Amino acid sequence: MSTLTQSPAWLALQAHQPIMAQQHLRELFKQDSHRFNKFSLLFNDILLDYAKQPVNEKTINLLLALARQQRLENSMSRMFSGEKINNTEHRAALHIALRAEHAVIVDGVDVIPEVKQVLQQMARFSDAVRNGEKKGYSEKAFTDVVNIGIGGSDLGPVMVTEALKSYGSPHLSVHFVSNIDGAQLSETLKQLDPATTLFIIASKTFTTQETITNAHSARHWFLAHGGKEKDIAIHFVAVSTNQSAVEKFGIDAENMFQFWDWVGGRYSLWSAIGLPIAMAVGMDNFYSLLAGAREMDQHFMTAPLEKNLPVMLGLIGIWQINFFSATTHAILPYDQYLHRFPAYLQQLEMESNGKRITRDGEVIDYSTSPVVWGEPGTNGQHAFYQLLHQGTQTVSADFLAPCQSQHPIGNHHRLLLANFFAQTEAMMRGKNQSEVRNELISQKIPEASLEALLPHKIFPGNHPTTSILFKKLDPKTLGSLIALYEHKVFVQSVIWDINPFDQWGVELGKQLAGKILSELDQTESANSHDASTNGLMNYFKENQ
Repeated sequence: MSTLTQSPAWLALQAHQPIMAQQHLRELFKQDSHRFNKFSLLFNDILLDYAKQPVNEKTINLLLALARQQRLENSMSRMFSGEKINNTEHRAALHIALRAEHAVIVDGVDVIPEVKQVLQQMARFSDAVRNGEKKGYSEKAFTDVVNIGIGGSDLGPVMVTEALKSYGSPHLSVHFVSNIDGAQLSETLKQLDPATTLFIIASKTFTTQETITNAHSARHWFLAHGGKEKDIAIHFVAVSTNQSAVEKFGIDAENMFQFWDWVGGRYSLWSAIGLPIAMAVGMDNFYSLLAGAREMDQHFMTAPLEKNLPVMLGLIGIWQINFFSATTHAILPYDQYLHRFPAYLQQLEMESNGKRITRDGEVIDYSTSPVVWGEPGTNGQHAFYQLLHQGTQTVSADFLAPCQSQHPIGNHHRLLLANFFAQTEAMMRGKNQSEVRNELISQKIPEASLEALLPHKIFPGNHPTTSILFKKLDPKTLGSLIALYEHKVFVQSVIWDINPFDQWGVELGKQLAGKILSELDQTESANSHDASTNGLMNYFKENQ
């Protein structure tokens, strides 16, 4: 048994859970008409409602006691002060410094002047591309930007660029290539003109296999379709720390944008990794994105735990994952612009907290990150909501929606939000046998048919949801929402005593792929692996 699961706060929650599990959510609302006021929080234009979670005031007090027992506030202070809380890599975790305006000290040095210098470099470069001042080799303005990266060098920029698409320039299109499958690069390039295309190669080490393979293929395409070697310096830029490799590729060192080892990939969209965001929506909007995140940072650090949005969102997740056995968590944005938000949160949560070892190397005996997934409403309603309403899985869910539409067409947005409100209410209330029977009787269904149909139309309800409403999806609000989830992940990592800033789990597959790649180049049959892997490799060799 771990120290955590035998701790007083954990055992108190364990004893309290059966009491809450016996009460249906609709009964909790009957008992207390003030649940919304008690179990919702407002920060700027963001409303967090967790009243449809199986909690009462005692639950919240016990969760807060768990946070205090795990010294959450101390861990928050250590992160914000630049301590090396990423203990396996001996690094600080200071994505908050990328949007800070006050001094942030790392190894005795204030990093903010350097951060601002890179932001200014991004502003100069993106403005020159967007206004046509910076041109390609044919003296034509750039019309397309292709960002080549993977993981944190792709998911964050893609998500934000899609979310803020309505703020984009009509004269500049931004594309993203991440998959080493040649189909993605080929399909992207075939629609572009090399004379008006700018490439961003985003790789901290400039050695990431997928990114560098795609980069060299893009380079080859560029040279094969009219570009010259000397033009590489005009049409390719890098976000990296490896200047020698960047220059060897042909990129001008002046066009290399720096970032730092205290910025983890999945937390890096605020850095020069966000250059494609600045290209897409302009640097003013990028600064607004930073401002929104900075305001959430300040709220996270200063608000009392019980009034703190990231803290409460994180603790509600702990309640569901560890005490109600929710192994899967759905992100359901009722905003098409947020269609990549679930994928972004998959990496943020699962790569950060998908761990089986504590900070001290002990094997964990409790659940950590759930499986995170999702789809925009109302598409999801016609795909997987059947399982949410009547399936056998325990699924927790976050619903997100803007009050104002970017495109107020007819009655579309009211209909969208009507579905948002209806789904969370339906998941909470359900429909019991008596209600279904009365409904079928009112429809004059014959008795024999009624009895046969009755069990199929019962909805158990009692499904937990959290709702996040915000005024409008503008850059500042989006920055706050992303930071809200970043800090939620950190809160949960502190409770679970794990390091959310490393990702050793991605290494093994990479190592084996390197060995297998050399074997695929050989003509003889593979025989150095298990029977399955050998068989698969040999079938590929016979049919490639």
